[in-house]
Amino acid sequence: MTATSDDATSADTTQENTGPANTITGETTSAAGVRPRAANGRFLPADRDDLPTDRFLDREISWLQFNERVLQLAADPDMYLLERARFLSIFASNLDEFFMVRVAGLKRRIATGLAVRSTSGLEPRELLDRIMSTAQRLMANHARIFQEQVLPALAEEDVLLVGWNDLTDDERRHLDEWFAEQVFPVLTPLAVDPAHPFPYISGLSLNLAVVLENRKTGTEHFARVKVPPLLPRLVQIPSEDGDDDLYSARFVPVEEIIAAHLQELFPGMIVREHFTFRITRNEDLEVEEDDAENLLAALEKELTRRRFGPAVRLEIEEGMDDHVLELLARELGVTSREVFRLPTPLDLRCLGTIADLDRTELKYPPFVPRTHRDINRHESAKAADMFAAIRRKNILVQHPYDSFSTSVQAFIEQAAADPRVVAIKQTLYRTSGDSPIIDALIAAAEAGKQVLAVVEIKARFDEQNNIDWARKLEHAGVHVVYGVVGLKTHCKLSLVIRDEPGGLRRYCHVGTGNYHPKTARLYEDFGLFTCDPQVGEDLTKLFNQLSGWAPRSKFSRLLVAPASIRSGLISRIDEQIERAREGQDAYVGIKVNSIVDEQIIDSLYRASQAGVRVDVLVRGICALRPGIEGLSENIRVRSILGRFLEHSRIFVFGPHGKDAVYIGSADMMHRNLDRRVEALVRITDRDHIQELVSILERGMSDDHSSWHLAGDGRWTRFHRSEDDAPLLDLQSVLIDEHAAKRRGRRG
Repeated sequence: MTATSDDATSADTTQENTGPANTITGETTSAAGVRPRAANGRFLPADRDDLPTDRFLDREISWLQFNERVLQLAADPDMYLLERARFLSIFASNLDEFFMVRVAGLKRRIATGLAVRSTSGLEPRELLDRIMSTAQRLMANHARIFQEQVLPALAEEDVLLVGWNDLTDDERRHLDEWFAEQVFPVLTPLAVDPAHPFPYISGLSLNLAVVLENRKTGTEHFARVKVPPLLPRLVQIPSEDGDDDLYSARFVPVEEIIAAHLQELFPGMIVREHFTFRITRNEDLEVEEDDAENLLAALEKELTRRRFGPAVRLEIEEGMDDHVLELLARELGVTSREVFRLPTPLDLRCLGTIADLDRTELKYPPFVPRTHRDINRHESAKAADMFAAIRRKNILVQHPYDSFSTSVQAFIEQAAADPRVVAIKQTLYRTSGDSPIIDALIAAAEAGKQVLAVVEIKARFDEQNNIDWARKLEHAGVHVVYGVVGLKTHCKLSLVIRDEPGGLRRYCHVGTGNYHPKTARLYEDFGLFTCDPQVGEDLTKLFNQLSGWAPRSKFSRLLVAPASIRSGLISRIDEQIERAREGQDAYVGIKVNSIVDEQIIDSLYRASQAGVRVDVLVRGICALRPGIEGLSENIRVRSILGRFLEHSRIFVFGPHGKDAVYIGSADMMHRNLDRRVEALVRITDRDHIQELVSILERGMSDDHSSWHLAGDGRWTRFHRSEDDAPLLDLQSVLIDEHAAKRRGRRG
C-alpha cells in the first residue's frame, strides 16, 4: 500500500575547542574555509543552480502521507484491537488539526493573493486540489477500515457500537430517562426562517440537520440541533443486571439518542428527516506582537475571534438529501470539493473511548516507567537525591522508558523544597494545568526563591490553558516573561542555582520534549542532566536573553535558533563533506519529527554527492527525496510509528558520532529555525553518544519495522521479513532493554 512544519545581525566569529560558539541573534559557527561568508559575517546561501528544481517533496502532501502511515497501523490485523481503534481516533484528530491550520492557512493566502508556488513546484490552487483529493481518499479509507475491519473485529470481542433500533425496550426506557434528565435541558434547537437567521455553527461540533413539516400548512422548515460537547459522545449501555461486564460493552452514539427524541424538541411539527454534519473552521491564530501592549490580552481577543473563522471542510453523513446539503453549503460558504460524504458515525475521535476500555488482552502489554539507573543506583522506595546524582555524573534519560516523575519532575520539586536552592529558571511550552511542575514553581516562589518562568502562551491549541496557568504563576510571585518579541520560545530548559560550600553551582536540564507529565508517558524524548560549568553558563546567558537584554551572548555547548542552529548544523555537514573529499569515512545522522528546510536539505544533497553517508529518521513530514542518482543516492530516509510518539531530535556527525552529537528541541523546519527560540546541546559523554547513535542505527536497520521513503515520494512499510516473520519493533525492544538494565542494577 502506498503511503502516502530573519536574518539577524552577525557577531564576531570565535571558535572554541568545545564546539562552535554562537549567539541567539547572530551566526558565528564556522567550518573554516568550507562555506563563504558575507561581509557582515553571515553565511552566504549555497549555489543551488546545479541542483534539480524538482528536488523537494511537497510538505503538505508529505504530512498527509504521515497520517496515512497512522492509518496503516489501524488497518494492521496483527495490531492489538483496541490500539487499532486508538489509531483510527488519532488519524481523525490529526486530520482535524491539518484542516484547521494548514488547509485554512493555504486558503487564506490564496484569498489574499499572498500564496506562491511551493518549493515542490505546485501552484497554490493546484496544491489545494491535490490536498482535497488526497484527503477525500484518506477519509474514505479511514471510514472503510472502521466499518469493514475494526467494527466487526470489535463485535467478535463483544464490544459493540449499536443504533437506537438495536436496543431492547428496557434499554430504551433507561435511555429515555437519561435523555430527560441529562440531555433535554441542555439542548437548544435553532430554527431557520425569516425571523431566525441561519445559526452560527462552531468548528468541530457535531450537529443534526432536521427537516420539519408544519402539520397545518404543510410548509417545510429547517432546524439545527447541536450535540452538546460536554455530553459523552458514546453512551455505554448498562448490562441487564446493572453490573459492569468487563468482557462485554455496548455503546450507542449520543446523536442517535437525540435523534430518537427529536419530536420532543419540536412538538406540533412533523420530523421528516434528520442528518448529522460537522464543519471544520480556520483556527490558526494571528497576533501582531509588535502592536500589542499586552500579549495576553491580544491573544485572548484572538482566541475569541478563532471561534468565528471561515469553514474549510464540511463532513456530512452519506445519505444526506441534496437540498439539505445545498442549504448547508450555501450558508456555510463551502464548495463542493470541501464536502466529504461519510458513513455514520461522523467524527471517529470518539473511538478513544472504546480504546480506553479495560481489556488488557486487546492492548499493548502494560508498561510502567522506572527510575533511571544513574539517578537511583539501588532499588529503594525513598526518592533519590537528584543533585547528588547529577554531581556524580551527567545523566541522559529517555522517556517514557525512564520515569519523568522520578527525574524531571523530581528535579524541579526537590529544587523548590531545597533550602540551598536560591533560583530556578524554566521554559514552559506545553504543560498541564494540574502539573506538579507548576505547583513546584509556585511553592519555590512562595518560599522566597527567585523563580523565572519563560512561558510560551502561543503554543498552538494550548493557548487558553497556558494563559490560565501563566496568570496563576504570576499571582504566586513567579517572574513570568513571554520570551523574545516575534519568536516562540520552544526550547526545553531548566536551570537551578544552588548555594553550596564551594560556591554557587548550576544544575541544568536540556530536553527534547515538553515539561508535561502526561505526554511524557506517551512521547519518546531525551533529556540531559548536568552540572557542567559550560552548560550552566550557556543556560544562564540564554535565560538572560529571554528575560532581558543580552543580544551579544555567545555559547559554548549550545546551538541556539534563530541565529545558529541552521548554520551550526550546516557547518557540521560541511565538515563531513571535507572528510569525504579527503577519502575519510564520513557520516551524518538526523532524527527529527519533520525535515522541510531547503538549506538543510540542500546541504544533505551536497553531502551525498560528496560521498557522505546520510541517514534521516523522520516521524512526520519529509521534503527530501532520497536515493536519486547523482543527487541523493547516499541518503536513506525511514520512519517509525507505534506505541509511543517518536519526538526526540538527535544529530550525529561522523561515524559512531566521533565528531559531534547534539540533542534538543528543534525540527528542521522554517518555523523552528527562523521563528522560534530553540536550543541544541552537544553531548560529550562517550556512553551517552553511543546510546544516541544506537537509536539512530537501529531505527535505520533492516531488522526493525519501519517505513522507507523512495525518491518518488512513496512510503512503503517494511514490518515483515522475506520469510513473513515479524520484524523487531524498536519501541518494544527498548522497553525490554531498559527493564533488563534495571534488573542488572538490582543484581
